[in-house]
Amino acid sequence: MIFSSLTFLFAYLPLTLAVYFLAPLRWRNLVLLLVSLFFYGWGEPVYIVIMFASILIDYIHGLLVEKYRADDKKARWFVGQSVVFNLLLLGFFKYWDFLATNLSLIPGVHIPQLGIPLPIGISFFTFQTMSYTIDVYRQDAPVQRNIVDFGAFVTMFPQLIAGPIVKYKTVAEDLKHRVNTTEDFALGARRFCVGLAKKVLLANSIGALWDAQLATQSAGELTVIGGWMGLFAFGFQIYFDFSGYSDMAIGLGRVFGFRFNENFDYPYLSASVTEFWRRWHMSLTSWFREYLYIPLGGNRGGTARTLRNILIVWFCTGFWHGASWNFILWGLYFAGWLILEKYVLRGVLKKTPAWVKHFYTIIVVFVGWGIFAMEDLSVCGAYLADCFGGAPLWSALDGYRLRSYAVTFLALILASTTFGKTAWNHLPDKVQKVLTPVLMALSLVVCTAYLVDGSYNPFLYFRF
Repeated sequence: MIFSSLTFLFAYLPLTLAVYFLAPLRWRNLVLLLVSLFFYGWGEPVYIVIMFASILIDYIHGLLVEKYRADDKKARWFVGQSVVFNLLLLGFFKYWDFLATNLSLIPGVHIPQLGIPLPIGISFFTFQTMSYTIDVYRQDAPVQRNIVDFGAFVTMFPQLIAGPIVKYKTVAEDLKHRVNTTEDFALGARRFCVGLAKKVLLANSIGALWDAQLATQSAGELTVIGGWMGLFAFGFQIYFDFSGYSDMAIGLGRVFGFRFNENFDYPYLSASVTEFWRRWHMSLTSWFREYLYIPLGGNRGGTARTLRNILIVWFCTGFWHGASWNFILWGLYFAGWLILEKYVLRGVLKKTPAWVKHFYTIIVVFVGWGIFAMEDLSVCGAYLADCFGGAPLWSALDGYRLRSYAVTFLALILASTTFGKTAWNHLPDKVQKVLTPVLMALSLVVCTAYLVDGSYNPFLYFRF
């Protein structure tokens, strides 16, 4: 079940809201736990067992870390156990077949592939529970002694399957004491409607063009213009798909009284690759910085160690996204650009006009999306070669597609900037109050019509 489905919008969500707000305050975490387990089990009931195991093991390890705090060696041992459990859980379900396939290439080695379906959201909730015991050890978060409250944190359906990655310390106080206000409900509902519109009306509208350009490439008819059109289509699709989902998650969290951190900050306005990664999927970037980059030593200890740490973090970032070589290559691709900007291009970029820096960043990022999107590296290599002159410049089909998607591209470009936000903020408060419910209702009606009429409704981050 995904947020942009009719089942969620008109069955699950209304019933969940009714049960949650009718329940006494002291029972609301239990309600949230139960409805979240139902949400998770909708598609994969058997994997609720994994969720229970994750809750129980990390809950117990948090208590053990707190109990043996005076004995640092024991406390670190229990933190290590929690980390190893979560990594083994993630590794078994997500990476077993990948490792089996590649290790079996070694002469004399044969490891069977298991073909186990990937539990949805496992990359997100394992990182969340792993950070819990680390934060308890660091005394950055209080230990949770109520297993229901802890379970509600782990399974919280708004951000369960695709983030943003919520650290326990961010919501610890909200789990214990939160006040559900009409203002929070209204702001959360508005944010949800914005995210739904981004996902259904923008991401879905451009996604079909990327699929069409891939088909053109496989037929050997891709052109330079067509190739770039496809890269931009995928880049906009993944942005509005994922940022739209994040908006919906943040909005739903607000409805239930939780304040999740932002996950996107207009990344396509960036003037460097470094800035882009400060604005894109910020919860993941923050997680790797706090729990991997800094513990490795960060940028302390000299250039060689910093380079090593950057490469390790970005190898892990790429591999986290998927068990395929293209994701590893994608992570190392961005590691290379970040290293270049840090040690070679920093002085050049400072003297470069803003529009040139922005153009350079967009090209680097969208080429990266090509690597991200195509798991078959031979297909990826051929596609990118066509983009950089390995194919004819133009075709009549490109002209037709450009005309067909011109308005969509214009909407995507404007929506990826602060244009809409700035225009809205210039409206008088009275006008905003009148327009808000009208636009919310309109977005729900239009999105519903689109979902009823159309069958194209993928969610790209669902597989991570």
